[in-house]
Amino acid sequence: MAHTSSQTTIVFIVVALVCAFVPTFSVEEAEEKSLWDTCLLKISPKCVLDIIGVVFENLTITDACCHDLVKEGKMCHDTLIKYIADKPHLVAHETEYLTKSDALWTHCVSIS
Repeated sequence: MAHTSSQTTIVFIVVALVCAFVPTFSVEEAEEKSLWDTCLLKISPKCVLDIIGVVFENLTITDACCHDLVKEGKMCHDTLIKYIADKPHLVAHETEYLTKSDALWTHCVSIS
């Protein structure tokens, strides 16, 4: 089970990196990508992976990562999740991911 979870995490890391470096974007996507890049610089890579893991894999998040997430703001959080959830192979479950994203935000705000 842990091996499968590790593989899934690696897949999401690759997806995130590919998405971050795809050069063709519409104006709105360019703005979203800029915010994505800014947010990724402010939140540690471990916390980004924890956030992605909670929303896309049903993992848990540390209190420290919650504090970092809340410190950076809801726009950062929403952009991170929406940017990944909008990918063609994930979009079918976008509503589920956005619901989990809102639950994560509420949880993190409650402990910060």
